Amino acid sequence: MSNDILTSLLSDYEQKKRKAEVEFEHQKTELYKKIPRLHEIEDELNSVAITETKNILFGNSSSLENLHQKIENLKKERKNILFENNLSINDLQPKYECCLCKDTGYIKSGTSATVMCSCLKQKLLNISYNKSNMTNLSKENFENFNQNIFSNEISTNFNISPKQNILNIKQKCIEFVNDFDNPNSKNLLFTGNTGLGKTYMSNCIANELIKKGKNVLYQTAPVLLETIIDNKFNKYKTANKDNFYKDVLEADLLIIDDLGTECLNSMKLSELFTILNTRILNLNNKVTKTIISTNLNINNIFKSYEERIGSRIVGYYDIYYFFGEDLRFKRK
Repeated sequence: MSNDILTSLLSDYEQKKRKAEVEFEHQKTELYKKIPRLHEIEDELNSVAITETKNILFGNSSSLENLHQKIENLKKERKNILFENNLSINDLQPKYECCLCKDTGYIKSGTSATVMCSCLKQKLLNISYNKSNMTNLSKENFENFNQNIFSNEISTNFNISPKQNILNIKQKCIEFVNDFDNPNSKNLLFTGNTGLGKTYMSNCIANELIKKGKNVLYQTAPVLLETIIDNKFNKYKTANKDNFYKDVLEADLLIIDDLGTECLNSMKLSELFTILNTRILNLNNKVTKTIISTNLNINNIFKSYEERIGSRIVGYYDIYYFFGEDLRFKRK
């Protein structure tokens, strides 16, 4: 991962953080003019906190209970005032873009060590790898899903209409998101012709998981496998040749699009198996899930790929078939 990219992002974070805090100070000043008692409560809370700290330092514990009670009373009064004015405690805090890291890019882990926040990880993935693959997340989400572009006509092959089928798939995708952290829940394979909603559903899932603080890496199969092999041989002569492979194995969600369009050889088959198997086994002590999108049906997957790859997909993936008319023309 380029240090220049990280430095640039951290500069953006610092600007966002400063902007949020400047706006908050202005809003707080106006709020305190309107409701002076809130300002008085803040000053009293700060004063009590200082007194409490001094008593702890000098071993004077006799008055701590009274101080705790005073703090609780002040907080209760503040809460009542906010409620009466249709406000909440959030109105007394800066509105950061990320509430986890407060727009710093880093959070403290359980061991008190500082680690990169998921929001910064995702931005790095988007810039370095996802690029054009995830540009439609603001439009392609469950809220904008339009079931009316799917036909009600029953398919003779599937005994269900494309509309009912996509509604079933949508529900399963929502369940996938809600159950994401369950290591026993399966991965997803979307199969069907081009223009039937496979990429849209993948983006819907990516959108929801990013909101939950998960990081998503989205690549087409040809680019994914070519990049891994190029990095293995250090084709680009960079010191960060292992970063991409590490991100592929450790991303919370890996989306592999267009499986079956890559030019296969033994090395690519080996790398594909390693990726799928490592992520299935959660070998990095974290739950990792994968979505594969392909025009191939399961029989063709077994014919095109090694049996061990096909068996992993059959055993560890829920398979959903997309069928119907090409939706790209209907959207226009």
